[in-house]
Amino acid sequence: MVEEKKIQNRITKEKIEEYLKKTEEAIDIIKKGLPPERSLLYDVALDFLSMIECYFKDAKVFIERGDYINGFASLNYAYGWIDAGVRLGIFDVGDDDVKFTLAK
Repeated sequence: MVEEKKIQNRITKEKIEEYLKKTEEAIDIIKKGLPPERSLLYDVALDFLSMIECYFKDAKVFIERGDYINGFASLNYAYGWIDAGVRLGIFDVGDDDVKFTLAK
């Protein structure tokens, strides 16, 4: 007998809170891994961080309104910027390939 997969077609409060927490933790980590201020990448890092924080703030507003779909989408955009910055070497996260996409 083949076990049926549970279809997850809803964004629950628990799921959105999990993604919110993961994104917030990732933001805290990347803020500690900014390039030196004298680096040419410093301004790029600030630009990326601005985009990340804007999407994260948008997500919180959507979630507070009960709009989990747009909140989830905003969290994914924020994390996409995070991973892009990490992958490009803009943010130093060490060897943490669990929270971040580091593979070549």
